[in-house]
Amino acid sequence: MKTQWENFLKNLGEWHGSFTKISAQGEIVEDTPSILILESLDEQNKTVRLTLRRFTSSGDNSQPKVNELVREYQTFGKDTMFFEDGTFSQGTIQISPISVNGAEFSFINQNRRLRLVELFNQDGSFQTLTLIREKRAGANALENPILTVDALLGKWQGEAITIYPDLRKPDIYPTQMELKIDNTGRLFQQITFGNYNQKIITSTARIEGSILHFDQGSQPVKVLLLPDGASATLPIKVELRKPIFFEAGWLIKPDLRQRLIRTYNEKGEWVSLTLVTEHKIN
Repeated sequence: MKTQWENFLKNLGEWHGSFTKISAQGEIVEDTPSILILESLDEQNKTVRLTLRRFTSSGDNSQPKVNELVREYQTFGKDTMFFEDGTFSQGTIQISPISVNGAEFSFINQNRRLRLVELFNQDGSFQTLTLIREKRAGANALENPILTVDALLGKWQGEAITIYPDLRKPDIYPTQMELKIDNTGRLFQQITFGNYNQKIITSTARIEGSILHFDQGSQPVKVLLLPDGASATLPIKVELRKPIFFEAGWLIKPDLRQRLIRTYNEKGEWVSLTLVTEHKIN
């Protein structure tokens, strides 16, 4: 099994894209072009430099203002974990009432990356959602269409890999998901997962344009359907002493989707990170 650092190295390169601020209603608030460079500083790839440049408009026709961030890495903190394909998540280790809580999710597929950052205020209310769409410099990689309910309908089959902050052996198990419109006009979702003692989770959502309101369970969430095939699953409120999860998804192709799920227990402790890779089978 590759090390976390080796998995991170899959992200090396020069990535051109933009940081897009999204409102709680799924509307684009602001779009800032960006260039992110991840480069090795030695032949053994033991030190990597991150250079992020964001180009903010000054409002007139003059040159955009450049905000630059430079960091060097030789290791990562316990808040960040990578999968073998380079996909990763960084975020809150312990849900706290005195700090901002949330997570970044990053998907990678060939010459494309898609990242989502979900943040919540100290009182648990929504703060910001940022969608980051990137492609390798020089690559002719196309962006995906905005995600729709129709694109998600059907049966999906795949595999989930769950990794843990204590680096114990990952759990790998099959998954199935079915999405359809029921006779009341709500979105019906059934998820089946597990090897032997299979678990089945069913839920329904009220559809409001590009927002899915899963409002009937013990963990009410809303799912925003976003540009480039992205989706962000947001808790209605981050509450203390209740289990919670943050989730992001990416429809890479019409029949291929990945989801990242960051799970917390009732003590607010981060307990696992799951990558689901699923294919549409009808």
